[in-house]
Amino acid sequence: MISTQTQNSFLTEDFLLHSDFARILYHDYAKNLPIIDYHNHLPPAELAGNRQFENISKIWLAGDHYKWRAMRTLGINEHFITGGASDLEKFQKWSATVPYTMRNPLYHWSHMEMRRYFGVDELLTAENAAAVYHQTSEMLQHPDFRAQRLLERMNVEVVCSTDDPADNLEQHEKYHLTNGQVKLYPAFRPDKSFAIENSETYRAYLQKLGSAAGFEITSFDKLIEALSKRVDFFHSRGCRLSDHGLENLVFSKNEQLSSDSILTKALRGIPLTEEEIKHFKFKTLQKLCKMYHAKGWVQQFHLGGLRNTNSRMLQTLGPDTGFDSIGDYDQATAMADFLNHLDSSDQLAKTVLYNLNPRDNEVFATMIGNFNDGSVKGKIQFGSGWWYLDQKDGMEKQINTLSNMGLVSCFIGMLTDSRSFLSFPRHEYFRRILCNLFGKDVENGELPWDEKWLGQLITDICYQNAKNYFDFSPSNYKL
Repeated sequence: MISTQTQNSFLTEDFLLHSDFARILYHDYAKNLPIIDYHNHLPPAELAGNRQFENISKIWLAGDHYKWRAMRTLGINEHFITGGASDLEKFQKWSATVPYTMRNPLYHWSHMEMRRYFGVDELLTAENAAAVYHQTSEMLQHPDFRAQRLLERMNVEVVCSTDDPADNLEQHEKYHLTNGQVKLYPAFRPDKSFAIENSETYRAYLQKLGSAAGFEITSFDKLIEALSKRVDFFHSRGCRLSDHGLENLVFSKNEQLSSDSILTKALRGIPLTEEEIKHFKFKTLQKLCKMYHAKGWVQQFHLGGLRNTNSRMLQTLGPDTGFDSIGDYDQATAMADFLNHLDSSDQLAKTVLYNLNPRDNEVFATMIGNFNDGSVKGKIQFGSGWWYLDQKDGMEKQINTLSNMGLVSCFIGMLTDSRSFLSFPRHEYFRRILCNLFGKDVENGELPWDEKWLGQLITDICYQNAKNYFDFSPSNYKL
């Protein structure tokens, strides 16, 4: 059995809490709140099948490009990252990397996850890697460490996966029939439906989408009809959110262009101009967003990623393997025009805007105020720190910017955006950081020592605002 020697100065009960009031806010108000994780990439099949993971590498290292990037930076060969090394060898290489991740959020996350799920409070090193591997892998064979139970143990109330419109949601249906304690809902991710820039890939996708809708897509009207049918289907399965990953929001006023003609060109394999691509994306998104508004959904826009930058590694490993970064796209003008277009006919749904470039914090935080119209508390949201910004500095800057330029009291809080069943301590991380910021202001005399009211605000940000914002209800699900 691994020693559980306590590290006196690290990851204590008051980790990241630097004042008495911060400790009160976290321990008495935030700590035990349920989790609503309204955006993640957990595989529904693994929840439906209540997957039992063979070992710690299968659940903790597979698919985690945060860890992969760190290992590559340290000079570890790809054989031990995504290659053919054994799971024990991969874990040993990661454990040897961990001491070198100090001041990177991976250092905090790794030790929090080891401690919260497995009770391992030793610091990970090359020396204890084999013992930790065997202990945690043995624990994973217990029913309490199967996929569903891992979420229940973290007090997760709701998770929303990320699903393509062509998905039949069979795994969601299977999970629903298990009567699992955690509520699982799909989220509509239609990026491929407007990714017309690669005509060959796009034609193949339209065949898949048409098959799901029950007819061939031969025109723009047929595309919108197919998407509408899939929105209806997702809605019947409890979906109340959409999500979109874009470099930036697009807007086109060029009425000389025809969406139908652009689609016809793409179906024939004729190259499109940049203006045609932009126009098509805008027209498709415009139709989709009006569908969301009609259904009462929330729409999310994740903006600013620069993807697949390393062509050699893309060819070798494929996408989503750790070769994306922050982009420096213009955001404000097209975003304002896009949102204004929908608002002008009062068809702007509840909206969450996420930026990946921190230079855009103030742009996003002020943009939401342009379209909050008093109809819903926090109708337009500046989303939590995402991807490269979901660390301490990024979270603090997002919270502070929202506080300065909006109402942080209306914020719907944190999400994992993760593919890992062990990522839910990130909600704890966020809550500690949030409570510390409020506690610091109280200690400095910048906020009153009003435990009841500030405790309520913390409760709202960590849980209640999201619960009220999203229409999650088991009664929404109809087979």
